[in-house]
Amino acid sequence: MQEIFSKLNLDDHGIYRSKDTSSIAYPTVGNQDCFLLEDDSYWFKHRNRCITSVISNHTPSGPIIDVGGGNGYVTRGILDAGFNAVLVEPGLSGATNGKIKREIPEVICATFSNINFKASSISAIGCFDVIEHIENDEEIIDDFFQKLKPGGLLYITLPAHKWLWSQSDVRAQHYRRYDRKQVEKLLSKRFEIIYFTYFFSLLLIPIFIFRALPYRLMGRKDSVLSRKTEHGTNKGIIAKLINYFLRREIKKLRNGRSITYGASCLIVARKIN
Repeated sequence: MQEIFSKLNLDDHGIYRSKDTSSIAYPTVGNQDCFLLEDDSYWFKHRNRCITSVISNHTPSGPIIDVGGGNGYVTRGILDAGFNAVLVEPGLSGATNGKIKREIPEVICATFSNINFKASSISAIGCFDVIEHIENDEEIIDDFFQKLKPGGLLYITLPAHKWLWSQSDVRAQHYRRYDRKQVEKLLSKRFEIIYFTYFFSLLLIPIFIFRALPYRLMGRKDSVLSRKTEHGTNKGIIAKLINYFLRREIKKLRNGRSITYGASCLIVARKIN
């Protein structure tokens, strides 16, 4: 890793930056919008708990490179769980939030492809709700494969099910949602899937009713519910109930069990030597 850092420019905030940049399909204000929600959102909190529970069961042999990690919310969660992690985020606002607000020690402001990691040099990669923003998902998976060490681990979360597609996906600049068959097709040539689960099972029907159905029937360009209501940042009784029931998912994941349905997917895959 130090060899990579030595090839990057260190700015005044202590963020490593690449000279090269590539465009990404992500809203310009996306990181800042998320930053206002993350700390109080049951969605972000629960996703972190799911991710760190699964990482604890499938531990990496080195630092996790959190690709497209936004404001560093997941990276911070991984660090707090006792694992080493590096935030890689192409958006300067996200990288800055990660370095200054989240106090992440090692932050790189660049796309993964622009960093020029050596082949077979990385122990583990995390890619949490990122691949759906990439038009050619096979290309980024191949890039991960090339840069991971033999037996290296890939941790992924993805939005689930095409039938849940709504204006929220359009606004977030998603190219697709995934199910298990699509994930297996995407990874099977390069990786062995050692763990797969759905999560956010409690949200499956609400997302369909309040997002997907209005989008299908009325072409509605906004969710029926506000973002604050959806993320529970108003800390009302509904958010408390959702948090209570979501804890059951955490228990299952910590015990190494899989959940058969949900609004998101979580995958651990090992590079085929």
